[in-house]
Amino acid sequence: SCDDIYTLLWEAVKERNLRYYDKYPGDIETVKKIVRLLLSDPPALPSGGSLTARRFLQLGVSLGGSPASFASLHSLLTTALVEYGGCDGENQEEFSRAFLKFMDSVQPFDNHPLYFLLHESIYCDGPKSSPANWSAHRMFEKISSIQPEYDFEFTSQTNSSDHRPTLFFGEMIFPWMADGDYAELSGFGMKALAHAIAKKDDWGQLYDAEKMRVALGDGWKSKATAAIYFDDMYVSFDACMKVTKRGGPMEKCKVWITNEYQHSGLRDDGEQVFDKLLGMAKGSIQTPS
Repeated sequence: SCDDIYTLLWEAVKERNLRYYDKYPGDIETVKKIVRLLLSDPPALPSGGSLTARRFLQLGVSLGGSPASFASLHSLLTTALVEYGGCDGENQEEFSRAFLKFMDSVQPFDNHPLYFLLHESIYCDGPKSSPANWSAHRMFEKISSIQPEYDFEFTSQTNSSDHRPTLFFGEMIFPWMADGDYAELSGFGMKALAHAIAKKDDWGQLYDAEKMRVALGDGWKSKATAAIYFDDMYVSFDACMKVTKRGGPMEKCKVWITNEYQHSGLRDDGEQVFDKLLGMAKGSIQTPS
């Protein structure tokens, strides 16, 4: 179900966050400071939306991508704030124009609303898995009520002796995106449509497990190989193993399990990944051993 998937994915997102902060421990305080400022006074963006703390934390969607994703986020954070002299002679900080312009352009939901509208439907495999009903948001609320390290309003207020970082979000969509955070998504019609789709409970079946099993069975010419990235932040490793294990609908699929790549393996090293999978399909590469 959607809820099962997002429960697993929130754990993967947390782990990816911790790896980021292991590499850039100085960003723990930087992110807390940014979140505190946004919670107290979210600035308007050129597009008409609002840079709330929760919208800022959606930058985490990039953390499961290419090896350069960590460095890119770190570089952005170093330019987020600029100091200026206050009336009382004390230096104060505000968000740089470059940072605000970047935030307005890097999150394309206003220009490409279909992603916002339909993303969670990819987990609605028939009526038994429907409705999605803002599953990522509901699971976040549930988990953060039990594990406060997920609660950005809590972690951003902790002092410097508390090394629990404020966690970025992953590849999730939320109902509050249509509450003013994104201008185009917050229109009356768009917001109503988003909530109607979230409550849709009659999605058709996406996958036929028995047909997949038959297609890959003995006597058929179809072959399947797959790379399963152990640390994938976007696709649940446990869910992948469930469908490819013995007795699963894709038990005949040869799998290559690796943590050498993130989700962007094909983009980062496509030739190597494809050659590996093709060799597995042909039998020239004995994986699994």
